[in-house]
Amino acid sequence: MEPILQTHQLSHVYSQGTPFERAALLDVEFAAYPGEYLGIIGHTGSGKSTLIQHLNGLLKPTGGQVLFEGKDIWETKERTRQTRFQVGLVFQYPEYQLFEETIYKDISFGPRNMGLPEEEIDRRVREAAHFVGLRDELLERSPFELSGGQKRRVAIAGVIAMEPKVLILDEPTAGLDPVGVEQILQNIRDYHEANNATIILVSHSMEEVARTVDRLVVVNDGTIPFEGPPREVFRHGEELEAMGLGVPQMTRVFHRLRSMGVDIDPSVYTIAQARQVLLDALKRKGAV
Repeated sequence: MEPILQTHQLSHVYSQGTPFERAALLDVEFAAYPGEYLGIIGHTGSGKSTLIQHLNGLLKPTGGQVLFEGKDIWETKERTRQTRFQVGLVFQYPEYQLFEETIYKDISFGPRNMGLPEEEIDRRVREAAHFVGLRDELLERSPFELSGGQKRRVAIAGVIAMEPKVLILDEPTAGLDPVGVEQILQNIRDYHEANNATIILVSHSMEEVARTVDRLVVVNDGTIPFEGPPREVFRHGEELEAMGLGVPQMTRVFHRLRSMGVDIDPSVYTIAQARQVLLDALKRKGAV
């Protein structure tokens, strides 16, 4: 399968040619595939935010390429513009970007900029609102009357309404309580399943990405040292912690057991996996 979104030798240098020059990305090779649920993790300053801002053309590479459906997104101005509609990016704390008088107008802003007819805009607004759990009767209210979690959902709906083929979310659950976290993650899952869209979730929560994504990409010092299914990535628990990243609590427990001489797979990251691995270990010893 060909990637829907990829980079070739992507590099970005901030303040190039000045005393404050800093390389944020170094020859990064990245790929996301159609329908994939991908997670990106990295400590603060690792380069992950710089990477995702290249994926829909908010930042221009200082070296290398970004390709969407096999074509360079900077090939023409029109190509860049169209990519921004097809690769939607939800920033961290997106509720601070709300600005319209009503929720309806805020959600419709993107589709309207696409030049769509009013009937199509209306359909998209209402479907996007439905995906994030906003009732029709709320659409004429001011977004500033809503709770923090509801504002977050309005902001996400505004990107979903453009019906992007790739949806990138930068720390979408930051600052929310456990109920709000689960609601937002369920909204994203619903959109993924209904549209078979590619989802790229950036998160600092190892538990969150571990139970959500199909594949993980680790960003560190502007490079990608590890990528693969969560279970494979979490085998590198010590290296991840040396990079300033935690691992899921369950993984930490199993790495500790391994270090104590217990013959056990240390890549466990969910309770269900832990139960099965422990049962298998006990069976090998004839204890069950």
